[in-house]
Amino acid sequence: MPEFQPTVQAPGGAVDAPDDAQRRMRVAGAVAAVCLLWGASAWTAGHLHSDPALHTVALFAHLAALVVGFGAVLAIDYYGLLWVLGRRTLREVVDFTAPLHVPVWGGLAGLTLSGVLLEPRLDAGLTQLKLFLVLLIALNGVYATTLHRRLAAYGERRPPARLLARGAGSALVSQAGWWGAVLIGFYNTQQH
Repeated sequence: MPEFQPTVQAPGGAVDAPDDAQRRMRVAGAVAAVCLLWGASAWTAGHLHSDPALHTVALFAHLAALVVGFGAVLAIDYYGLLWVLGRRTLREVVDFTAPLHVPVWGGLAGLTLSGVLLEPRLDAGLTQLKLFLVLLIALNGVYATTLHRRLAAYGERRPPARLLARGAGSALVSQAGWWGAVLIGFYNTQQH
């Protein structure tokens, strides 16, 4: 059975064909921006040295951003679990989680900016893995945002199983990335 593809109706009732091309361009632009900002932050971290006071402020900002970003991710995934358990409708989940994308992205941005000032050891394998996980989290965030829009377009109709499976896969990637980065960050702080 083919997957339902929601379409956008123009005021006269005709399908707005440029909308799909515009959506793809926005996604490509977001992916490029994420990769560019990730690369710039890693390069900057390798060339910046902060004094102890700035390092302390950056560490606090890093932890605060973690609480905001990862906390929002956990809330989103918890609501998804409530849907899986039949305790919420998909519409309730989509409506509840929509505004949580802002703190997720804000927390991720705060983690990245403050992490630049924490003088990570870029030559260490675990730090490189953590940087990869941060990139994976951000790219998955772009993907999750597009999935959220597609799920919202179904309204009260049940989306196809394939789309729901992609949502579950995105949630698993997100959890693995966030928890992996947190564990590596914790381990690295114990080594100093």
